[in-house]
Amino acid sequence: MPLDTDMVYDDDVSPALVEQDLSKLALDHLGGRADRHDTLLLNRQSAALFAAMMVLVERGERVVGLSPSYTHPAVTRPVSLLGGEFVDASGLEELERVLSTADVSLVVLTRLAVSYDLLSVADVLRATELARRFGVPILVDDAGGARVGPAVLHQPRMLELDIDVGSTGLDKYGTIGPRLGLLGGRSDLVAEIRNRAFEYGLEARPMLYPAVVRSLSQYREERVRDLAACTATLADALRETLGDAVQSTPVSVKLPAEELLAMAIERSGAFVAPIVPHEATAAVAMLLLRDYGVISVHFAGLPPGTAALLFKFMTPETLDRFGGPQKLARAIDSCIDQLSELIGDPNALRALLLDSSTP
Repeated sequence: MPLDTDMVYDDDVSPALVEQDLSKLALDHLGGRADRHDTLLLNRQSAALFAAMMVLVERGERVVGLSPSYTHPAVTRPVSLLGGEFVDASGLEELERVLSTADVSLVVLTRLAVSYDLLSVADVLRATELARRFGVPILVDDAGGARVGPAVLHQPRMLELDIDVGSTGLDKYGTIGPRLGLLGGRSDLVAEIRNRAFEYGLEARPMLYPAVVRSLSQYREERVRDLAACTATLADALRETLGDAVQSTPVSVKLPAEELLAMAIERSGAFVAPIVPHEATAAVAMLLLRDYGVISVHFAGLPPGTAALLFKFMTPETLDRFGGPQKLARAIDSCIDQLSELIGDPNALRALLLDSSTP
């Protein structure tokens, strides 16, 4: 009886059944070529970045990052752990200045920042030109950019850029998991990274290969554009409800924590609040969870990358099930009202955030 590859999740058997399909799908997803590039699955996007930098960064070397806002800790922390020095360039001019005046071992590009601002294709291409001019290898932290860049901004796929290696996550932006890191790059460099990843246990379990094949097989750029468009409808509804404090990018909408706290203070009639902006966001997120069943990133097991109340890549199905963008905007507005009533009572806020017996 032939094996059903969809049902075989086994470390020994799965690679034999799906590795060829996985390699082809992964290269296609990243825009790679079989004669130049190779791919590797690791247990997280952060593990992919760490494994790459274990090969590319030596103690005492300098790494420079370029992103639309700031470089993710998944890049800066490995550099520090490896004994390197990280410099976050504020733009192309500073990138060129650092490359021309300092001994740099690696340039790290981020197309879609943790703030969900995006680098233009012109800036991406100019940054790669600068790195090549100074003979510095290029690593791309393309967690979301690997899909958002091509699907929303009509940019090249990751390995169609003039880079050495890059990686993306597989749990969002049109892919459906599992939460693994997909790394791709020059075949010789990926081989070195593979060796280091296996030395330190950073590789993905082979039993998960069929799930990755399924995720990449179902991926469509049209789905990413649909998610971005759905999020835009929420941005419009929030702006109608809360005003100009709402900020948006082509793929996200957010209420900065400072603005959220200011709204709550104004509605309360108070002059000061006994909490900081992060706590205001946490309180609103908890109220959304308690009263409306909205599970935000604040309660998804890992802390978010910013203090803002952030919504991104909303699925039409989820928004419709809630009742539409206007209903969600009104729910958020109601939670800010509730925060304004609690803001002068530290004990009530503490109970809201920390008391597991709170109904």
